Amino acid sequence: MTVYKGQITVDTLAGKPTYIDVTKGVADIVAESGIKEGIVTVISAHTTCAVFSEEYDHDTTPTGDTFLQADLSDGLNKIFPEQKDWSTYRYPGLDHFEEVESWPSAASYLPGGDRTMLWNGDAHLRSTIVGGNQTFEVEDGKLQMNGLASIFFVDYDRTRERTRKVRVIVVGE
Repeated sequence: MTVYKGQITVDTLAGKPTYIDVTKGVADIVAESGIKEGIVTVISAHTTCAVFSEEYDHDTTPTGDTFLQADLSDGLNKIFPEQKDWSTYRYPGLDHFEEVESWPSAASYLPGGDRTMLWNGDAHLRSTIVGGNQTFEVEDGKLQMNGLASIFFVDYDRTRERTRKVRVIVVGE
């Protein structure tokens, strides 16, 4: 058995969830691996991000999301509304703020000491429900996807722009 690891780097936006189709990147890593039969697991390296498979929808909203992505965001917003004040969620609490403020990289998480930049409890909860990884079949050296299916990485944390990592692990022979 062989294990091959790859990574896809993506840039996400501030202000709304960012959906990114990573199907081609995953397929390229599968091809690079040389593995003919096995599985590939796609993993978010971040706790406010998720990975899922869905049909590629050709219709888009004015903000660039497909209709299915917009519908998913709307549904999740009904379950976990965006955190807009101190009373929306228990998270983040005082202990968490103090911990983050003690980090050497605190300024990247709390620009100007702004604690509201950690108001992302909704992003953590949404990614928990959607899930941080997905596994797919590798057959004849290729990623197996059905019809219009695509693999999406989504960053639910809308507090700021970031560079995110998608880990890809191919296992097989």
